[in-house]
Amino acid sequence: MEDCCRDSLLSHITSVLFLLLLPARGSAEDFVVNGPSEPVVAVLGGSIMLSCHVSPPMDVENMELRWFRSKFSEAVFIYENQQEQKEGQLVQYTGRTSLVKDFLSRGEAIVHIQKVQASDNGLYTCFFRKGSFYEEANLELKVAGVGSTPQVHITGPEEDGIRVVCTASGWFPKPQVQWNAANGEKFLTFSETHMEDAEGLFSVEAALVVRDSSSGNITCSVFNPVLDQKKAMAIFIPEPFFPQASPWKSAFILSLMVLMLALIGAAYYTKREYTAKRQAQQEWERLHNEKEEDRQTKEEALKARDELQADLDWRKSVFLAGWKKVQLYADWKKEKFQALSVILDPESAHPHLAVSGGGTSVTLKDASKDEEEPCSIMGQEAITSERCYWEVEIRSRNECNWSLGVCRGDAERNGWYREGPEKGFWAVGKYEGKLYALKLPQHQEICEEIPNRVGVFLDIKEGVISFYNMTKNSHLFSFSFTSSSETLFPYFMVKSGDVSLTICSVVGGPAETPVPLNNSPSSLEESVRLSGEGFNSGSAIDGVPPGADSPLLPYSPEAMSP
Repeated sequence: MEDCCRDSLLSHITSVLFLLLLPARGSAEDFVVNGPSEPVVAVLGGSIMLSCHVSPPMDVENMELRWFRSKFSEAVFIYENQQEQKEGQLVQYTGRTSLVKDFLSRGEAIVHIQKVQASDNGLYTCFFRKGSFYEEANLELKVAGVGSTPQVHITGPEEDGIRVVCTASGWFPKPQVQWNAANGEKFLTFSETHMEDAEGLFSVEAALVVRDSSSGNITCSVFNPVLDQKKAMAIFIPEPFFPQASPWKSAFILSLMVLMLALIGAAYYTKREYTAKRQAQQEWERLHNEKEEDRQTKEEALKARDELQADLDWRKSVFLAGWKKVQLYADWKKEKFQALSVILDPESAHPHLAVSGGGTSVTLKDASKDEEEPCSIMGQEAITSERCYWEVEIRSRNECNWSLGVCRGDAERNGWYREGPEKGFWAVGKYEGKLYALKLPQHQEICEEIPNRVGVFLDIKEGVISFYNMTKNSHLFSFSFTSSSETLFPYFMVKSGDVSLTICSVVGGPAETPVPLNNSPSSLEESVRLSGEGFNSGSAIDGVPPGADSPLLPYSPEAMSP
């Protein structure tokens, strides 16, 4: 079908291009072409003359004359240079067309078509061209043919009547069929089937069921609407051919109805019993499948939990093997650091600071006043442990500025001063609603989310000070410094706002581990969720950044300060 459509499209394009290539019409019309206004009728197998003429009358013998079908390339007859041109003519018209030249001098062109076929039916175009001027006219050829006389025969009883079939062949175009009774009454209900052969001729088969025994002769008429001709055949149906009513027919029908009701009842009962058993079987299968699915789900969850626990144990073992260079998991890092009990030194406190809670909490005496200079305080005792940590809880109610970390004992804290490693301060702090690593000449922003609890991890031996968000167990920032004999102290500073910095008790306190390593999860769902929790930052082991095969997340080089 696609090939036929493609060929038809190409043929149309060729015709359009040919017409476009023809010379344009002159500025004034030299003549017009006229054809018959009514369709021309041709009898199948006979001959026909298709005529057209130019107006005003003139000699057209030296003109180009072309008869074609729906497309210019489908030439029926071509006359050019005073002779017939065979090239370009459709094969189906070869040897069947000729030109009547007697009337060319009067401007009339007549094409004679012999042995008319069913395929000749349709539209034709008469085309004249003189120099650069051309004109054309259209006409319709209707081919008609009367086929065989209909044959009528009885095929047998059907639906309380007699089935009669009428057949005929060789008609064109598609014929019409009509059934009539002996009194002339028409039968309106019958079936009709048409078939077309290779030559385009139609065969028809019409079937009628006659139920009235008084119909007598039944006539089948086949009609050609173009030629207004018909052929008919009648058949007589004797009354004995019709089914007769029997005295026991009513009793038989009643018995049959009773039997049908009994069969329907038995079938309904049997179907109901079968449906009940089938539903019970389906319910058992459903429960069995659900139980099996639950078992498989539990097995998969337990397997996933075991795999996750093994993966976490492996990650922790790798972490502990290279903990010095890792900034992940503060609770794991605690295993290598000593918890330091920090007590604030009131003697080192700024006059505007208030120390409470047994030396563990510091606030501004007047929280409504913004101080012009930093108000700081140090720990009471110098840090002597090579690896230690402490945790600070920050409680604030409004906009406030604070910082915490480590400072040298000889760091200048009087009056207005700036914090930074160059001045002996290694600290992080909140300023203008953001968290910064305090460096000179410009502080480095860490994040906008302010932690509520900060852990300070000091490794004097390695020269690293790290800060962690203990609520999320994530790394915030790390300073590196050169180990020396200078004394270091815990450092706290409050400059403005209603804020308190409180040292948390970490000695003997409860550990806040985000993922249990040695205890099973409370539920299978919880064990599956563990795989995506608690990994918030990156690190490196033994100086090599972890990649796709590393047990830790990607390393963040900006987290370390040179």
